[in-house]
Amino acid sequence: MLIQSNTIASHNDDLLKKHQNKLVFTASEIAESEAIIQKLIDFQIAIPSWALGTGGTRFGRFAGGGEPRSLEEKIEDVGLLHKLNNASGAISLHIPWDIPQDHKAIKALAAQHNLLFDAVNSNTFQDQTDSAHSYRYGSLQNVNKAIRKQAVDHNIEVIKQGIELGSESLTVWLADGSNFPGQLNFRRAYENTLESLQEIYAALPSNWKLFLEYKCAEPNFYSTTVADWGQSYSYVKKLGDKAKTLVDLGHHLPNANIEQIVSLLLMEDKLGGFHFNDSKYGDDDLTAGALKPYQLFLIFNELVEGMDARGMNHAKDLGWMIDASHNIKDPLEDLLQSVEAIMIAYAQALSVDRKALEIAQAENDVVKAQEILQNAFRTDVRALVAEARLRSGAALNPVELYRSLDVRGNLIGERGLKTVATGL
Repeated sequence: MLIQSNTIASHNDDLLKKHQNKLVFTASEIAESEAIIQKLIDFQIAIPSWALGTGGTRFGRFAGGGEPRSLEEKIEDVGLLHKLNNASGAISLHIPWDIPQDHKAIKALAAQHNLLFDAVNSNTFQDQTDSAHSYRYGSLQNVNKAIRKQAVDHNIEVIKQGIELGSESLTVWLADGSNFPGQLNFRRAYENTLESLQEIYAALPSNWKLFLEYKCAEPNFYSTTVADWGQSYSYVKKLGDKAKTLVDLGHHLPNANIEQIVSLLLMEDKLGGFHFNDSKYGDDDLTAGALKPYQLFLIFNELVEGMDARGMNHAKDLGWMIDASHNIKDPLEDLLQSVEAIMIAYAQALSVDRKALEIAQAENDVVKAQEILQNAFRTDVRALVAEARLRSGAALNPVELYRSLDVRGNLIGERGLKTVATGL
């Protein structure tokens, strides 16, 4: 399904007067509104190919209909999102779930939808049908050298796929770990993993980055080989300048201070990027900002301060991606909501009075510092986010337009009710 520009323009015309009234008020409340709007226009959040179908639980999966049956249809779905919000201009592929059969044709299709290819993601947390060895007891950490080599070779193949598509980064997430005390020698598991990562790192093109993701638990619950930001940092520090830590917001123990983690990794030049989602208990993969919007704002507050301190380009110098897979919502509606929440948190962080906050911190004025942050968080910046969409030709209210056009109904009509997205 394609959404025409004149359809978006007609939608915007109906909402324009109300939007303009809100924008005037918001601009009177927030200094540097124009600069914030431009930064929002420039900011893009990659969509993962695996988020476009209905997810599941350990107990079952209930497909919603009209799911993308191929990589081509996944690209078309991301194109729909990008047309609606002009903030989803990249797709991140998971290999081998989404191996292009014709790289030139896939790149051409992506270009038709104004999409780039973000990080490519390797998969050694599942056994593949053509694999000689099983990852049941780990991949890059495995005590068996042949299994480690298979996992390394897969990552190198993923890099080659990414080169063909124009990607410039590889994301590595490991399910490696143990469920029982004594199952692993922790030191040897670390050494095996480091040796494997060094082989993968050596295969990176000069302009590429390697993002090493961490996770405190699941599918192993006694230990995970890259369990937290410190362990990821230990690996990437040893690997070299092209290796960075990737932060997934759902991969922490309860009450972890993620904003402090972000600040320290930025300070050490080892923050590579983000997987955005939200959680209540663990790696819930809920809509970004659905449960903890203040935490999301505080994370962005540290990101903005830290990136500005290093003279970084907000839009290009870190990797921004959603990582979610839902079993209840329409996946496209959920992704539109997540992008909106991320943009709101970013705009709120941009509106913080940095000079006043620095003075309050220097004077140990705790109350003033809290007031500055909470005032920024409590200020409604949705008109700025909507204005950024309007100026870039996107919809003032993407979810409303999506529903009024019955996009899901049209996709079901095109693809069928019983389709299942690849890789899920």
